[in-house]
Amino acid sequence: MSRRKKFDPYEDFIIDPRFKKPVYVEGKLTVNVKGFGFVAPEDGGTDIFIESEDLGSAWNGDKVKVRIVEQYGARRVGNIVEILERANKIIVGTLTQLKRKTFVKPDDRRIDREIVLPNFNEKFPSKTKVVVEITSWTPLRGQVIEILGKENAPGVEIRGILRSHGVEEEFPPEVQAEAAKIEREPSKSEISKRIDRRNLKIVTIDGEDAKDLDDGVYAEAVDGGFFLGVYIADVSHYVKRNSALDKEAFERGTSIYPVDRVVPMLPKELSNGICSLNAGVDRLAMSCEMKLDKSGKVIDYKIFPTVIHVFRRLSYTQVNKFLDGDRELADCAENLNTLKKIHGLRKKIREERGAIDFDLPEMKIILNEAGKPIEIKKRIQSVAESIIEECMLLANETVAEHTLKKKIPSLYRVHDLPTEEKVSTLNNLLAHFNLHINKGKEPREFQKILSKVKNLPAEKVITSYALRTMQQARYSPENLGHFGIAAEYYTHFTSPIRRYPDLIVHRALRGEKLNDLEETARQSSERERRAIEIEREALDLKAVEFMQKFVGQNFDGVIESVTGFGFFVELENGVDGLVRAAELEDDYYAFVEREFALIGIRTGKSYHIGDNVRVKLVAANIKLRQLSFELISDVANRDLIARM
Repeated sequence: MSRRKKFDPYEDFIIDPRFKKPVYVEGKLTVNVKGFGFVAPEDGGTDIFIESEDLGSAWNGDKVKVRIVEQYGARRVGNIVEILERANKIIVGTLTQLKRKTFVKPDDRRIDREIVLPNFNEKFPSKTKVVVEITSWTPLRGQVIEILGKENAPGVEIRGILRSHGVEEEFPPEVQAEAAKIEREPSKSEISKRIDRRNLKIVTIDGEDAKDLDDGVYAEAVDGGFFLGVYIADVSHYVKRNSALDKEAFERGTSIYPVDRVVPMLPKELSNGICSLNAGVDRLAMSCEMKLDKSGKVIDYKIFPTVIHVFRRLSYTQVNKFLDGDRELADCAENLNTLKKIHGLRKKIREERGAIDFDLPEMKIILNEAGKPIEIKKRIQSVAESIIEECMLLANETVAEHTLKKKIPSLYRVHDLPTEEKVSTLNNLLAHFNLHINKGKEPREFQKILSKVKNLPAEKVITSYALRTMQQARYSPENLGHFGIAAEYYTHFTSPIRRYPDLIVHRALRGEKLNDLEETARQSSERERRAIEIEREALDLKAVEFMQKFVGQNFDGVIESVTGFGFFVELENGVDGLVRAAELEDDYYAFVEREFALIGIRTGKSYHIGDNVRVKLVAANIKLRQLSFELISDVANRDLIARM
């Protein structure tokens, strides 16, 4: 066990003198649910902390001007002096009607002000969910633009999450009209212009419920090596630049997958119809055909428009059964067996170059027909999914290298090195497990750590924190490499039905002149982050809804994060909840950042990240999407470190 530095509650609170000359910074405000906020400077640099009383009338997401007033080491503190740009005029909330006043209480906990509706005279049941457009900021006034329905009614809460992020499910009439005019089958004249691959027994491999099938694959052994064809829906043939369909796809940026629905980037006539690589029909595709040597390295490739005829639509379950010995898919045996061999070779190549494998199971919530959660499963990637992932990674790398070397303006998927500050913070945690990352400039340094903790009690804790250390992947017109997968060249080529950047890459391959790649990269990155946030909020909502029936029961869990107001405990099924520091009655507990722990001032008792605990579920608040736990006991806290 590593030695811990003696706790000094005053050590980290040495304040620099107040700035004599005013320093102003502009950036985006992010407000925490506890009331305080952070401003991320536009020009980079450390985030600026804003106390709740210094937020003024600024809301989460606003672009603001901040005056720096204090500094704690590298941590800066400021006051908001001006709101430069409002992030969103559309708010979702619950309607309250009194005799003389009607107002809306926002669902977003980061907005603690009521929105008055001066001209709303209609009568609705209490707890009706509505969408409001802000008409005045001072005083705060609004008008109802949509009635979503009764709070907690089926589908209403998810619709509320979508609307709060500015997402409309229905397509505008002009977009729908354009989609209705698109052909239902590829024209003979277009087919005649393309290389014909309808003779190949191409298969799609997806989840059972997938309807937008972007990619098909075919592989066979040739000349002591392998042939691998990756065939991607040719969306760019149907969605023309500056059309209504294109403008809407750009605005949406990506399809969104909340728990109970899909909000597609393109209308179903395209996403489930002519663009989807459905089995038994002709479809237009962009192909990346690669010749691999016996070690799995690409030695030749061709990228071109083609026509295909998918032989079979397979599910992950079917393929996994086949790989386990089931003979049901005998007519696809050569293809599937070769894909399995390529998968093993490509995975080995990525491991050798140091690609990071964040092998964290995802939480999957099963709903009944009424949209109510009935089960939570941990979704672990199967071999079939991994096979398809390796094929898509290789096609993306090959296309990226092609566009770069041919000097074709395009978009790239980039992932920057983690910052020194984040690596240092991770090392503070790793020190408690006698581990260390030297510099954090090579992905293999992270992978070595993850390999060392594989199947050990600390694996989930360290893997999760290492993932948080990473920068967020984004889109860029410059090829900057992808740190996480240790790729020198990388793009997104394989999902143009559901991602706008892939559509842009297809246009680049067709030789179309592309304008405003910087703006497209920025918009696409923002829309991706919005989709992730919506999906996370929807997952949290349904997880809390599921856990309501277990209030009063005890659970074993692991402390996954520690803050000044308590610590979050993750249960075996993947849900998490808060144990509040104020409710630990045996001592006053202070948050010690360098220890990742709450430490008792009098007793020295501590609660660290990774500690095993037993808790009682005391509340499951759907409105706040939060579980509250009461600590029952700690379970072998130091055991986790001792077994490293």
